[in-house]
Amino acid sequence: MTSATISREAPVGLLLVNLGTPDAPDVAAVRRYLAEFLSDRRVVDLPRALWLPILYGVVLNTRPARSAKLYESIWNADTGEGPLKTFTRLQAEKLQARIGASNLIIDYALRYGAPSIATQIESLIAKGCERIAVLPLYPQYASSTTGSAADAAFDALREMRKQPALRIGAPYYDDPAYIDALATNIRRARAALDFEPEVIIASFHGLPQAQIDRGDPYRAHCEATWRLLCERLGMNAQSLRLAFQSRFGRARWIEPYTSDVVTELAGAGVKRIAVVAPGFSADCLETIEELGVEIHDLFLEKGGEKFARLPCLNDSDESMALIETLAKREIAGWI
Repeated sequence: MTSATISREAPVGLLLVNLGTPDAPDVAAVRRYLAEFLSDRRVVDLPRALWLPILYGVVLNTRPARSAKLYESIWNADTGEGPLKTFTRLQAEKLQARIGASNLIIDYALRYGAPSIATQIESLIAKGCERIAVLPLYPQYASSTTGSAADAAFDALREMRKQPALRIGAPYYDDPAYIDALATNIRRARAALDFEPEVIIASFHGLPQAQIDRGDPYRAHCEATWRLLCERLGMNAQSLRLAFQSRFGRARWIEPYTSDVVTELAGAGVKRIAVVAPGFSADCLETIEELGVEIHDLFLEKGGEKFARLPCLNDSDESMALIETLAKREIAGWI
């Protein structure tokens, strides 16, 4: 999408986008966050007449209290942020320093919560940007993540008489820079452990199987990442297991579930495992609490002895090198 006239002297905007976090670790803030998140038709694509009564009558009356306690356990009290927001903000700040172009303005946004994609696009336009690249930090494409971020970006332009040129970053699930960054991060984290894992589980966020059946490429992208990571690390399908986490509701989701894989390994006598979440660009509730606490406890309960959650890329050196590579690709020809 382009405007009628674009000044070559105008600054270029680059917006890093991640999923989101509540504004505070309390019930009211979590309810607002979940309402926005779970009302997105790309996240839950059930008929509205069926889903909305469940959402407002059941989910938003039961889930926020439990989720608020979990968010409180991982909350950064010093900055007043959840870890995903902290890392996304740091990624934007560090990327600005790494690239250092005077005519490039880098910021970040969250698809759900604040700062929103619309607010940040308006901010970049107010700073003179007539060309904006939106870089979703989702390596694997899913309609509910990258697709939803693109919707929000174009919705922000819908009522504008003068629109900026807009680019949406491509998924990078098989990009060599991404696979190299993952491999470097895993090797460093594994070397720092006081034990050698017998198996590492690559746990990706799940999706309802019905969404995959309707054509979403997400599972294929996750499998491609996993295969390439196996090759890069010199591991096989048994030493680096593929799994999917964060199932919600009773419907069938992508299998195998991370909890089932952990139970299977413990039952087979495996005593030492590590879990990594390659599809998350920053640690968040789903990695810190779900993997680091729930899956950890499940493994020990089933007979395991040693467990480690390896960190996401976050704002590490290899993460910033990757994001710089992706960013320069998306703004090519503009800077």
